[in-house]
Amino acid sequence: MRIRAIVIRILRQFFHDKRTLMMMLVAPMLILFMMSLVFNGNTYVPKLGAVNVPAPLIQKLQDLNAEVAIYSAEEAQTELDNVHLDAVLVMNGTTPQLTLEGSDPSKNKAVLFLLQKALQSSAPTGTATALAPTITYLHGGADMAAFDNFGPVLIGFFVFFFVFLLSGVSFLRERTGGTLERLLATPLRRWEIVVGYILGFGIFTTLQATLIAWFATSVLGLMMVGSFWYVLLITLLLALAALSLGTLISAFANNEFQMIQFIPLIIVPQVFFSGLFSLDTMSVYLRWIGHLMPLYYGADALRNIMIRGAGWDRIWLDVLVLASFTLVFMILNIVALKKHRKI
Repeated sequence: MRIRAIVIRILRQFFHDKRTLMMMLVAPMLILFMMSLVFNGNTYVPKLGAVNVPAPLIQKLQDLNAEVAIYSAEEAQTELDNVHLDAVLVMNGTTPQLTLEGSDPSKNKAVLFLLQKALQSSAPTGTATALAPTITYLHGGADMAAFDNFGPVLIGFFVFFFVFLLSGVSFLRERTGGTLERLLATPLRRWEIVVGYILGFGIFTTLQATLIAWFATSVLGLMMVGSFWYVLLITLLLALAALSLGTLISAFANNEFQMIQFIPLIIVPQVFFSGLFSLDTMSVYLRWIGHLMPLYYGADALRNIMIRGAGWDRIWLDVLVLASFTLVFMILNIVALKKHRKI
């Protein structure tokens, strides 16, 4: 009977806590659904630009499921610089010259594999081997590791995740401990409280973001072509977005356990749509989800800086969007404080 009483108490506790019940039942299915979108997507189709390439070779590449477009030399270079192409193939006499965009090793291998098969099938009968292409890299190189490609995304993810969690739990303790209520009883306005908390927590998140960026580039040796100061700028903006979002979400949690429950809904989708997994294989009707997430823009900017050596002209939009996320979350924080005090 005593065991039965314990079981009944636990069941009642779960049924009274609708949020925990939903997380146990809905969150796993949501994560599995996202994984199915990522891993059951279409096979990646390499995008090639062709300059003075014979029609039979273009047809061979297309038969191998490559997406080939014909350009002039200047147009092809522009498209490659803007990462609209994975590679540019130029025929210099009888020797094929391949320029790879180079920032993604998996795409490099896919292009090289298709080109090798196309050249072999196009080789004259009786020829032992196909013509060997001359290969150059716009970014990276043949020895570029997969971690160099994933590293910038991981930097952004760890900054975002830990700042979100720590700021949310810390702000929650401020509220449950009575500190926030005492501040709300003073003449301070809501926006002053929010800005004060963001700046106060921001000092420590700035230190954390700086250490993560330094450790990844200086100790782990991640590829760093661009400016470290731009990397620091993006990680700080990501940290501020995570900080303001964490404090906002904490307003809807009553304890630390409930704060952690938001991770499957807030953090996990950021991983799947951040660029850590190729979005090109996902349906075009679903890719827009990534544009609603701060980590998408942070990862894009970090890759452009660290792998492609991009400057302000390539990252200014990401900077603007990340700053806008922070501003929107801060405004929502101010609105959320209305349920504690009317001013």
